[in-house]
Amino acid sequence: MKNDLRQYRETRDLSQADLAAAVGVSRQTINAIERERYDPSLELAFKLAAYFDCRVEELFDPRLNGTA
Repeated sequence: MKNDLRQYRETRDLSQADLAAAVGVSRQTINAIERERYDPSLELAFKLAAYFDCRVEELFDPRLNGTA
């Protein structure tokens, strides 16, 4: 799933490990999401959005396969 997680993380000068610890997952999970190799659970997507104080749709593209 397309996402802007890396940009949000880097804007706050966070490492993947820092963000992972903040939302209760492994650094590898954050890496996989950023590389679009893993789609987060709904719960994790909401945790990430809450952490960055934004809407889920701002972090993740809700369109299937990036199409309209």
